[in-house]
Amino acid sequence: MIQPTAPNKIVIGLLALVKFLIPFILIHPAFELQRDEYLYYEQGQHFAIGYLENPPLLSWLGSISSWFGNKEGLVKFWPAFIGALTVVVTCLIATRLGGKTFAQFLAGFGAITGAFLRIHILYQPNILDIFFWTCSLYFLVKFIQANNNRDLLFMAVCLALAWWSKYSALFIIAAIVIGLLLTKHRKIFLQTNTYKAAGIALLLILPNIWWQSAHKWPLLHHMQELRETQLVHVNPMDFIKEQFLLLFPVLIIWIAGLVWAFRNNNYRIIGWIYLSVILLLAFGSGKGYYSLGVYPVLLAAGAVVWEKLFSGRIWMRFVIAALVIGLTLPFIPIVLPTMRPEKLAAFYKEKGVDKIGQLKWEDQRDHDLPQDFADMLGWKEITEKTERFFNALPDSAKISSAIYCRHYGFAGSLKFYGKDKFFRSKVFSDNGSFLLWIPDDINFKHLVFLGRRMPGSDDEVFQHFEKVTIVDSITNKLSRQFGDKIIFFENIDPAGLKLAQDGLHEMKSEFNR
Repeated sequence: MIQPTAPNKIVIGLLALVKFLIPFILIHPAFELQRDEYLYYEQGQHFAIGYLENPPLLSWLGSISSWFGNKEGLVKFWPAFIGALTVVVTCLIATRLGGKTFAQFLAGFGAITGAFLRIHILYQPNILDIFFWTCSLYFLVKFIQANNNRDLLFMAVCLALAWWSKYSALFIIAAIVIGLLLTKHRKIFLQTNTYKAAGIALLLILPNIWWQSAHKWPLLHHMQELRETQLVHVNPMDFIKEQFLLLFPVLIIWIAGLVWAFRNNNYRIIGWIYLSVILLLAFGSGKGYYSLGVYPVLLAAGAVVWEKLFSGRIWMRFVIAALVIGLTLPFIPIVLPTMRPEKLAAFYKEKGVDKIGQLKWEDQRDHDLPQDFADMLGWKEITEKTERFFNALPDSAKISSAIYCRHYGFAGSLKFYGKDKFFRSKVFSDNGSFLLWIPDDINFKHLVFLGRRMPGSDDEVFQHFEKVTIVDSITNKLSRQFGDKIIFFENIDPAGLKLAQDGLHEMKSEFNR
């Protein structure tokens, strides 16, 4: 039987501090929030128990940040803080598996490096998803060791919170069930307490399920949209290959943990959970990083393996530590926007970063910057230009104008960076959850339009305006929004207004019973 060890609070605390500081120290200030972050933050300004794209837990955290004003640092606090907590729980798993100071360091560092560097600079549901997966597996390990029903209950609560974070919780739930069925732990299904814990978890997620039902299951609609846009190019073999790149600096750590799990009858369930997650995601067209939440437990197990392997050769522990740190350092400017955009693009070109696929976007083409980084540019520029134009309009025109954004990135950034409250109140979009927040009685005479290009002849509403003027555009060539335009449409006729109102009502009816 494995005997848990005491956590080294100094080592764990220092690792957590390093993890917390990364978004504030290493990201160059020229980079703004990422496109999706504006959506999740704005969701928090419209309290609900569900949104069209995701569950609400992350958005509720953003609502707390908004109490202190729209500041990028307050948004970045959450990925930094949740990332630090993930490091702590990873170290605690190592202690449960008998890991001492070196194992705790190695496990915690593993939760800092590789893809975790990128994930925890972004205010996105993935941060909570990874954290609650890690917590649920921590309590699973505790349950295996002590057979305490309280740990089973805590695991169920963590899985419920994972659901409130991201619907990919279904994968870890399914994987845990499969792992239990394939190992000696299947006897758990004969215990009444198992179903009590499952019932409590179900009760916890029922409000969100009710919201999904009341809004005609937008989860299914969103998944279909993702399959047609972002996931269309994903294939199982690429997914498998990506698993070896995600945490390359600590590859030997988590693989050692996986081998150990399969060789240990008591903990073989961890190996089966890992394989189940990988197969379910690979053949479910998941993106590579969707699996990150299952790696901390393997990192913890692998760290203990290496610690015990070199128990008589302490100097080899320093070699292993130096190796993982040395492999991490070259990756930092690749996975983090540490330089000015222009300098970073030149660096990528010089180092041939395109050859490892880091510059490939959803369109399957290579660009100057990774898509996430290109999505962190241009938002302040478009906001400043739009607000300056809007404020220059006569008062009568401002009152009768609306600001329509083709996608939630524009709408969210205008709401976030816009200085004037009246200006922000005029912003709307029919993209994503913004659709649900459009007033049913929306009325306008003029329209400030933000989008990729001039609306075509098939976009009938825009054919009912008397005058059209291209005002400005995004000029940052490294921004994914480069060339996106601000267009002013003046004097819509009654037929066009009715067409717009009817169209919006029809779109909203897709999600309202």
